[in-house]
Amino acid sequence: MREFLRDSLPDRKRERFGDADYDWDYRVDTTSANVGWRARLIGFFNSAYQPIEAEIFREMMNRLAIDFSRFTFIDIGSGKGRALLLASEYPFRRIIGVELLPDLNRIAQENIRAYSASQGREVPAESVCGDATNFSFPDEPLVVYFFHPLTEAGFRQVIANLQASLAAQPREIHLVYANPIFELIVAADKKFSKTAGTHLYAIYETLPRTT
Repeated sequence: MREFLRDSLPDRKRERFGDADYDWDYRVDTTSANVGWRARLIGFFNSAYQPIEAEIFREMMNRLAIDFSRFTFIDIGSGKGRALLLASEYPFRRIIGVELLPDLNRIAQENIRAYSASQGREVPAESVCGDATNFSFPDEPLVVYFFHPLTEAGFRQVIANLQASLAAQPREIHLVYANPIFELIVAADKKFSKTAGTHLYAIYETLPRTT
């Protein structure tokens, strides 16, 4: 609680602006600077909201070497939607974010509209409000993205759901995990094979790439 109160001070708020240049360029609101106290408090007990840096996201996507048009992008714990906007730079079939907190989900939806206006086109992205541990993965090729959004128990449940979905409908799935705190959970499953990674992220796939 002391840490939460310290984080509410003005100087710490300035630190949370993070990569504000992206927001300025596209007239969106994706930094953690003005996240409400309720969302920040929940974050302290789960995983605090922080947007991915654009350069790191693009590096991860470029390591996939896939035909993006075959895949749906899923962001688990999508927050204000920074990754959804970045994913729209690639020709994914669909882009879906799953966010637990209604306030952040509402901002993500506003950001999608603002970003679409700035690009002069409607980007194929949507943000849905819900518990990621109850999310049903679409039966299609997927790129599933995490930026350390969950507790260990929550992450295990989402991975178990993904495994069940894969067993019911075998298909190509790529798992992109930024800040991979719980990477060993993924690595322990022989259905996943690591294809790339640094200290900042890990990338796994479930089936051989198709041509």
